[in-house]
Amino acid sequence: MPLPASTRAVIADDERILRDQLRSRLVEAWPDLDIVAEARNGLEAVELVREHRPDVVFLDIRMPGLTGVEAARQIAQLEVDADEWLPEIVFVTAYDQYALEAFEQGVVDYVLKPAEVARLRTTVDRVRRRLAQRTSDHSIDAEPAPRLQEVLHGLAAQMSGKAPAYLEWIQASVGSTVQITPIGDVLFFQSDEKYTRVQTTSSEALIRKPIKELVDELDPKLFWQIHRSTLVNIKAVAAVTRDDRGRQIVSVRGHSAQLEVSRSYAGLFKGM
Repeated sequence: MPLPASTRAVIADDERILRDQLRSRLVEAWPDLDIVAEARNGLEAVELVREHRPDVVFLDIRMPGLTGVEAARQIAQLEVDADEWLPEIVFVTAYDQYALEAFEQGVVDYVLKPAEVARLRTTVDRVRRRLAQRTSDHSIDAEPAPRLQEVLHGLAAQMSGKAPAYLEWIQASVGSTVQITPIGDVLFFQSDEKYTRVQTTSSEALIRKPIKELVDELDPKLFWQIHRSTLVNIKAVAAVTRDDRGRQIVSVRGHSAQLEVSRSYAGLFKGM
């Protein structure tokens, strides 16, 4: 199957012995993989992914600083050509219950510690297939799994043992007035330089909270990220059409906005 000229990877584990073991077994299971960097914790993993922009990231699910799940959530929000690039995520874990849900939904893959070559080959085959599809035809089905944030929300809650608490109200500035809006009334959020636009059917307001923070605070079943700069209330979506360039455009009930869906999120509206 065709792959990018050089398939690049970052691996992350806080235990050096386990990093070395994963590296050596990846060499056996995927000889032409270029491991460009190794991280010792979750924070370092995010920075190395930002720097190297790998095709795949192998994350230990439990690391200091940030867990693998928290690191994956930050990686999914990196603003480095985000419309064109999003790495495949593979969790390396001793706790299969944490990764099983994500694996079953096709969002990420996982490998149990210690990483056995036979199981690693299965993961490698799956990741290679997805990367090859992305490279060869750029079809909607070939895009990275679009519900990554929703599944990672669930995994983070599962690991903490707490149900996630989502925003119910938004306090936003309209001129000199602070407006309090029920979250269900918001049609969409959109980045506007250093502010974020909060749009309802009757008003437009600004908040200082960036999209990447809102993603963690909004119910992912209600608000879908369709672009690195846009979150839309799925109940407000009236239609999804294609423009002359083949891009998906979301029309919103009660507003004239035409919201572009980036390639990384095109699979949300699969088949349209």
